[in-house]
Amino acid sequence: MKNKTFLAIAVIVILVIAVIVGINVTSKGEKEENIEGTLDSLMTRLYEGIPDDQKPYLGNTVVTSENVEYYLGTTDIEYKEALASEPLMSSIAHSVVLVRLNSQEDAESAKEKIETNINPAKWVCVEVDRQNVKVASRGDLVVLIMDNELADKILENFNNL
Repeated sequence: MKNKTFLAIAVIVILVIAVIVGINVTSKGEKEENIEGTLDSLMTRLYEGIPDDQKPYLGNTVVTSENVEYYLGTTDIEYKEALASEPLMSSIAHSVVLVRLNSQEDAESAKEKIETNINPAKWVCVEVDRQNVKVASRGDLVVLIMDNELADKILENFNNL
C-alpha cells in the first residue's frame, strides 16, 4: 500500500514538473509584440505626464547615416528608422532616441552596442551621469534615454507603450 501511494505521489510530482518546464520553455519562445505607430507619435507618448516646465524646449531630428554616431554612439546598428529628441536651444544634457530595428531579434545586440559606445558627455559643456543613461527594448523598438532628472519617468512611459 505504501509503495502504491509513493508511486502515485512520484507520478504527480513528475507531471507537475513537466507542466512547469513546458510552460517555461514555451514562454521563452514567445516574441514580444512590435509596438505600432510612427516614431513621432511614440516619442510624444514618452513625454506624457511630464509638465512642460520640467522638460527642455525639444525638437525631433531624424537619425540618418550622417548623424547616427552622434545620437547612438555607433554606426554599427542596422535599423529601419530612428528619431532623436533633444533640446533645440540650451546647454541641457538631454537626449531620447527611438530606433525601430529591422528585426526584434537584433534588439539585444543593438542595446549592447549603444550602451558600450554612447558618450553621456557628448555635449562637451554638460553631461549625464552614467546611472541616468537608460537603454531598453520592446519588440523591434530600442530607446536610448540620457537625462539626469527625467530618465526614469521616460523609461516608465516606454515600458508602458
